[in-house]
Amino acid sequence: MDTTTGRLTYRDATDADVDELVALIESAYRGDSSRAGWTTEADILQGQRTDPEGVLEVIKSPDSRLLTVARDGVVVACCQLEHRGAHAYFGMFAVSPALQGAGLGKTIIAEAERRARKAWDVTEMHMTVISVREDLIAWYERRGYRRTGEMSPFPYGDERFGIPQRDDLQFELLVKPLV
Repeated sequence: MDTTTGRLTYRDATDADVDELVALIESAYRGDSSRAGWTTEADILQGQRTDPEGVLEVIKSPDSRLLTVARDGVVVACCQLEHRGAHAYFGMFAVSPALQGAGLGKTIIAEAERRARKAWDVTEMHMTVISVREDLIAWYERRGYRRTGEMSPFPYGDERFGIPQRDDLQFELLVKPLV
């Protein structure tokens, strides 16, 4: 179902979107193209951020959706929403590097939170962020997320998640009440 907010159109991704979404996610996080935006992980991780199998798994999961965001018919962002009991998980968030820093991310995360509340009647949104990404964590804190100090290990040795360039990577859980 399409919903238009301003010039943005939101819809659940389909199998036909996989290649375009992998390219978008890679461009936002890895390689030289990611340096055009501020969300790059290129200095801490090389290799891939995701792959077609990982994106398709999110699309096919009954408890998950990959929200695709288009502006004037062109896919410019995406995010994963997953129902996990009393909370939803927010992940795989990518905004085209050329459009970062103009408020698009704020609009999309607010819509994702609204959709999670409406679809699943959840009371919290959870996400994990690489703990050394202080700028990104600060951005989420300005959106109402709080650091929990709860850490989980980075999957060293599994190149599906990238090739770490440092040995201190871990994920921190961030939580936001949805009221």
